[in-house]
Amino acid sequence: MRMTVIDRVRKVMDAAAVPQSAFAKNIGLTPDKLSKSLSGVRRFTSLDLARIAECGETTVDWLLTGREPLRPVFAARTSGATVDEGGRDRLRDLLERFTTAHEVLDALGRASELPELPCVRTDTGRYVDQGAALAEDALERLAANGVPAVGDLETSELVDALEHVFGVDVAKISLPDGVDGAAWQADGFRLIMTSQTPVPTRQRFTLAHELGHILARDAQDLLTESQLAPGRQKDLTEVRANVFAANLLMPRPELSAAVRGHTLTDEELWSLVVRFKVSPSALAARLSQLGFIDAGTRSRLRGVTTETCHLLTGHSDVLAARTAWSQAMRLPFRPIQALYDGYVAGETTLRPLAAYTGMAVDDIRAAIEPEPEDPAPAPAHADEGDLVFQP
Repeated sequence: MRMTVIDRVRKVMDAAAVPQSAFAKNIGLTPDKLSKSLSGVRRFTSLDLARIAECGETTVDWLLTGREPLRPVFAARTSGATVDEGGRDRLRDLLERFTTAHEVLDALGRASELPELPCVRTDTGRYVDQGAALAEDALERLAANGVPAVGDLETSELVDALEHVFGVDVAKISLPDGVDGAAWQADGFRLIMTSQTPVPTRQRFTLAHELGHILARDAQDLLTESQLAPGRQKDLTEVRANVFAANLLMPRPELSAAVRGHTLTDEELWSLVVRFKVSPSALAARLSQLGFIDAGTRSRLRGVTTETCHLLTGHSDVLAARTAWSQAMRLPFRPIQALYDGYVAGETTLRPLAAYTGMAVDDIRAAIEPEPEDPAPAPAHADEGDLVFQP
């Protein structure tokens, strides 16, 4: 027998093990309205279903369709160190926040339509070539949407562009020790998580690396990355993601224009590190691969640090600002706005927004619905209707 919405609501009520009148009170209905809804005389509203879902610790989507909540499967592989069980639990908790928000928005009909992704050019054969071609397609898509040269974008601007152009939610959040980033995609949902870190160049490369997995459709299962080391991965999809990241962040045309066909001085190399916001070792590898520097220059550039490059070019303040941003938490804004809009429209409660942001419901309510201030009392000497002039 096929279950209906009413059947699933009754199942939640049975699990609650409280009288029907008490259950009605818990979800903000009168016993009469709940009885009419259970008998089919009155339809459950979206707000009713949201409250019932909260009470039953399930989702509106399950109440409406019976579909089990979408949950990511952990990939059998990780890059670098293995994530221990505590780290896996932490990742599960984080994914619960993002996945639940997606399910609520989908059930409310507020999920955004995602843009189509570029296709991997499998005819190129080698994964290295696929990564380069995929980056070329991504850069063309960004340019078509009015995004200027990627090398000139601060990472905060790059994140905004990736969310808009590719429909990827990007979270900058505390991840388990040793995990630099993670990626996951499902129907209607694309997520990149990067770790809050005092190393902005690593965060930027991880962001691009994870985007490579998303665009190549590698992240159907959850992928976690740690200790990313360009050129040292054995898994071919990791190689492809690394090549993609290098080509996206340091495009050949932009580097060629910067080099201008002459031998770069050390000062010019340091300036390129600052401009492209990558590590000296990543820049050295890319310039060498393009044939713009020789082996000796590559070795010399790899011997300096990002901090030194900023210091010697007079950009220590720039590095400080980038480091501050890379250490701050960032949640994707689109789900926040959509959940809030659903609350304002009376379609759901504040609980999904609170769960997504990690804030208490009362704190959010106080922020968006402040108590009105008491009007200032009129001066004792002023009669009603008199004009009172104050300097």
